[in-house]
Parts: sequence; C-alpha cells; structure tokens
Amino acid sequence: MIDTNNTIKAIKVPFTAVPQFSKKDVAYVTEEQALRSFYKYEVGIDSFAKVIEDKQKDNTDRNALANSLQRQYTKLETTAKTEANIESLREKNTFTLITAHQPSLFTGPLYYIYKIVSVINLSKKLSSHYPNYQFVPVFITGGEDHDFDEVNHVHLFNKTLIWENEEHGSVGMMNTKSLKPVIAELKEILGESERAAKVFELMSVTHSRHELYSDAVIDMVNEIFGKDGLVIANMNHPEFKKLFIPEIKKEIFENPSIDIVGKERDKLEALGYKPQAFPREINFFYLRDQIRERITFEEDTYEVLNTDYTFSREEMETEIENYPERFSPNVIMRPLYQEKVFPNLAYIGGGGEIAYWLERKTQFEHFGINFPMLIRRDSVLWVDKGSIKKMNKLGLEIKDLFQKEDEIIRQFVDNQATEEISLNPQKEQLSTLFDQISELASKIDPTVAKSINAEHAKQQKVLDQIESRIHRAEKQKHDTAIKQIRGLKDKLFPKDGLQERYDNFMAFYFMYGDSFIETLKDQLDPLEKKMTIILDEH
Repeated sequence: MIDTNNTIKAIKVPFTAVPQFSKKDVAYVTEEQALRSFYKYEVGIDSFAKVIEDKQKDNTDRNALANSLQRQYTKLETTAKTEANIESLREKNTFTLITAHQPSLFTGPLYYIYKIVSVINLSKKLSSHYPNYQFVPVFITGGEDHDFDEVNHVHLFNKTLIWENEEHGSVGMMNTKSLKPVIAELKEILGESERAAKVFELMSVTHSRHELYSDAVIDMVNEIFGKDGLVIANMNHPEFKKLFIPEIKKEIFENPSIDIVGKERDKLEALGYKPQAFPREINFFYLRDQIRERITFEEDTYEVLNTDYTFSREEMETEIENYPERFSPNVIMRPLYQEKVFPNLAYIGGGGEIAYWLERKTQFEHFGINFPMLIRRDSVLWVDKGSIKKMNKLGLEIKDLFQKEDEIIRQFVDNQATEEISLNPQKEQLSTLFDQISELASKIDPTVAKSINAEHAKQQKVLDQIESRIHRAEKQKHDTAIKQIRGLKDKLFPKDGLQERYDNFMAFYFMYGDSFIETLKDQLDPLEKKMTIILDEH
C-alpha cells in the first residue's frame, strides 16, 4: 500500500455504471447471451482447467520459443525470476498469459501499465489455484506496425510530448537517435526532484543504450516489471516467424480469412455491434529495408504495393521458406501468430481488443489453433487526495463525475439554489390550460385545434427560455464552484474520456513513487469484471 496510515481505499464499480465504455465492451463483460457464440470459454478461474486441456493439444514448439526469448534477452539485465520463467516454457506444464500493446512513447496512456499489472496478477492467482502448473505473464510489445502517429506522443502534466521522426516503416525498427530532443524535453518537464531524477533516468538510459526503438521499449518495461518475472517478447523475430510458415502460406495462397472473418463481422453487425477489423484477400505486409507495405495478388503475380517487388507463386513460396521474417501479419493474422508461438491460455486486453478477437473464433478453428480465453483488462480511475477534497467541498460523489460536464453543473446548481428554478409545474399548468382550450374549440370548429397547438408550442418555448435565463442567473452566483467542477472533471476525465486512456503513469509516480504500481498490484484482479476506483483519502 502507499503508506502505513492505510489511506488508500479501493471500490469496485460495475461496467454498466460507466457510460464511457462501449456497448460491446459492456456486453462482453456482463456475458450477454447474444455474444456467447463468438468466444470459446466463459471467464472464470475454474474455466482454466478446460483451457489447459485444450491448449495441450496444440503443437507448440516450446524449445524454439524458449531459445528465441533467451536470445532476445541477451541485450538486457534479466532478473532471476524472468530467466526461470523463460526456461520453464520448455516444460509441458507451463503456460502463458498474454497482454500486448504498441510501443507507445514512454508507455503512453495509463492502461499500458494496467494491462501489465493485470496479467501479472492473473498469473499469481492461477498459480495458487492450479499448483501443478506454472503460469508465465507475457507482454508482447508490437513493433512491426507502421502507425507511428499512434505511438509517437505522450500526455504529461498538461503537456504533450511528441517524437518527431522522418523514418518510415516499422516503428520498432526506427533508430533511437531521433529521440534525443523529446528526452531533453521530458527532463525539462519533470524538474529536479528525487522522483523526477529516478523516472528520467529510467527513460533516458533505456532509450539511449539501444539502437533500435523496439529494444529500448523492452528494456524500459523490463526495468519496471522484471522483478515480477514478466517476459517481454518482440514478435518481429526470425525464429518466431519460422514457426508460422505453414499459416503464412495458407493465408497468402488460399486466402481463407477474408470470408471467415467477414462472416463473423456480418453476424456481429446484425446484432448491432460495429465491426472492428476489415479483412483483406491477403492479410500480410512485406517487411524489408524499413518498408512495410501490403501484399496483393493481380494476374498471377504477387506484388508489394508502392515498391518494385513482385513474385510468381513459386518465388513467393521460396521467399516465405527462406525469409519468413519478411512477412508481417496485419491485425487479422496477428492473434493467430501469437497463439501459434506461445502455449497461451488467455489474452488480456481492452474493450477494443476484445471486440476484434470476437471476430476470430471460427478463423482459429479453420487454422487448427486453440482460441484462448478473452479477459477484459482492469480499468482504473485513480482519485488523488486533492481531488477528493474538492469533491467533498462541492458535495460531489464519484458517480456524479461519470456524467457529462454540463449535467454535473446543472445538478450542482439545482442543489445549491435557494429558490425553485425549475418551471416544470408551470409548464404542466400551461399544458393543462391549452388542452382545455383545444377541447372547447374543437367542439365549435375542429380546424381551430391545429392553430391552438401551434400557440401552445410557442408559449412552451417561451417558458423554456425563461427557465434557461433563471438557470444562467443562478449559475453566475456559483461561478467559482463551477470552475472548480470543470477543473475536477477535466483532471479525472480528460477530454471527457477516461483518465486511463489519456494520462501517463509518470504523473502518478511523482505523487506516490514506487507505491503507485505496488498499490495496483494489491488491488487489481481482471477476473472481478469491475472497474477499480482508487481513492487517496489522506
């Protein structure tokens, strides 16, 4: 916990009480029956017995996996716990639990950290429940993607740091030299405190002692979570790609995914859920010389878009056999790749990730790879002591802040008003009066009723305008409090969204030091299926 005074309080909130979550996100967590056919296992600790039984039937090359991970870790200071976890993957009674994220700058939004803590805590819980098995928490840092604009920034202390870079292609293969300006800017923002020095050293050292960005990201995460035995994997690795050669060939030459995934998307769309991913005829990019471009098939020739690379079928088959590392899966094939390589039982992800995994179960069946349990990561709202003091002063509760800002202010003004500022009783009287007039007039001339209704609507609008003016006048009396409400709302729900999707963990490390992450380890449990609200009531 954060301190010996036990000032930290954690409360759990149902997902249904959080309007910021999507319809599909809530539907999955609350186990709506309409989604049941789109996943294989119900989420619960007892369900893992069946997942273990099914995953044991997969042909996982455990030695190749362990050897490749050990080679990836030669550039890092590996903890004894992580070394033991990697070695244990050779054993048939060891399984992984996986979460993943793009290589966001300096970890990016808070949920990057929450994902990792979720998978670490789940591995501990399963180890206690299933003592005859070992469970290894794995974090996959995506480095093959070329969506640089999605990962090149971080929000910290009301500032946005942006990594400027002229390179193209795979983000993970970019050179860390271009990070120097943003690292210098980070130092300026952090200041000179003891905690500032510690977190700056973490970021500057890990991002400076490696040439490739993917290695820097793995180093950074390892420094934070290596003591927990977390295994961090870069899937852009030749030995991993060799394990996936049969699936690469099947997808490129037979194109099964476009129809299989497309049908599942159509089914979900018919249920009212927006599609997440769009399958193509070939769901691989060609990755070479820092280009990552789509592979297409036209007139008996395989082409790499925006390049001069072309292949006949025979040449493409040879290329796959000799250079599997040049074939980069897109979002449609990435889950299959991951599950082929690892003896994995569950994927822990956010609502958007779970949504696109729900489109894949039949695709996994077609490729003969077991479909893992899908677990919604922990979501967290962290409320610092300053915010709690403001809430208490304003008479607000946590549940109030989940509403839109204007609604919070309206309710606050209504509660503070010494006089009734709602004209609802008068509006009801007006409606009754016009109903009586309309009834009388219709007995004399039915055509008059239409003009009476129009006049009613006009007078109703006048009352609405008067009520709005009264409300504005009352708001002006509470101008200071309303500014505090706006500031509080923006702090805890930046841009009217969830804190975990915007803020960076360094801001909380400043307040709590190492205890920030230790408190998360104490409180998070992805099997609880609730949002965690952490209150610092000091």
